[in-house]
Amino acid sequence: MKKRPAQPLVSIVSVNYDQPQVTCEMLASLRQVTYPNFETLIVDNGSPTTDPQMIKEGYPEIQLIISKENLGFAGGNNLALRQAKGEYVLLLNNDTEVAPDFLDSLVSLMESDEKIGIASSKIRYFHEDNVIQYAGIPALNPITSRGGSDGDKEVDHGQHDKVKQTHYAHGACMMIRASVLRELGLLYEGYFLYYEEYDFAERVRQAGYSIYYQPNSTIWHKESISTGKNSPLKTYYLNRNRVLFLRRNSSGSRFLLAMLYFHIISLPKNTLKYLFSKAHLSALYRGVVWNISNRNININPQL
Repeated sequence: MKKRPAQPLVSIVSVNYDQPQVTCEMLASLRQVTYPNFETLIVDNGSPTTDPQMIKEGYPEIQLIISKENLGFAGGNNLALRQAKGEYVLLLNNDTEVAPDFLDSLVSLMESDEKIGIASSKIRYFHEDNVIQYAGIPALNPITSRGGSDGDKEVDHGQHDKVKQTHYAHGACMMIRASVLRELGLLYEGYFLYYEEYDFAERVRQAGYSIYYQPNSTIWHKESISTGKNSPLKTYYLNRNRVLFLRRNSSGSRFLLAMLYFHIISLPKNTLKYLFSKAHLSALYRGVVWNISNRNININPQL
């Protein structure tokens, strides 16, 4: 029988879209990582104006996977997940930088219990001094489909330094047990952007696995570089996928109440919010129409 390595292989997966310099900044931080056994797979998601080869030239140790088209967050990551060899896979946003020891405690946590399916690091905002973005996420409100991240916008004084079980991981840094991917399938590609990690977390918990927050692992997130913090693209996918998430993960009276809330309260509220922004208003209603037009929502791609 082949002996299991003391420090199992971790496959770090990240998606680049027209941001080679940002991706290289992430890779520069990965070169300082102390954990000795990892591979890095970068997917270029159909970048329209920049040549991704500069990433490979600067960091020849990576595996560069080229997609001819933009497959979105899930589709881009899935390309690499099919090639990843690690016992653990770490989805890492390209607009992040990592602490040198960030992998060690994540792996130790995963190794401590085979029923842990996902673990996420503590995430701080890159452009704010010592300010937390993520320290775990509780369950979304079943009616509003809204929720917040523990610790968000708080100055980090160590108040969120306890390892804990959490309802959701954060897609910017999410370690997944490879055997869970083999069992449950890959990320659902119908979202394209946003809600993918929530959806996958629902599947993981339904299968009997737990999700943990590991505060002893830290990364810094530059946040929304690809989509923009207040773009019509973001408006479209957040609203479209809010309903799509409900369709895939709710049923019965909960689903009915949530849909009533969205259409009677949330949609009119956002209509007023975007009344003087034609681009955002159009994005909002295109998201609604998409859910009416698209019925096939239950196919999870396989590893």
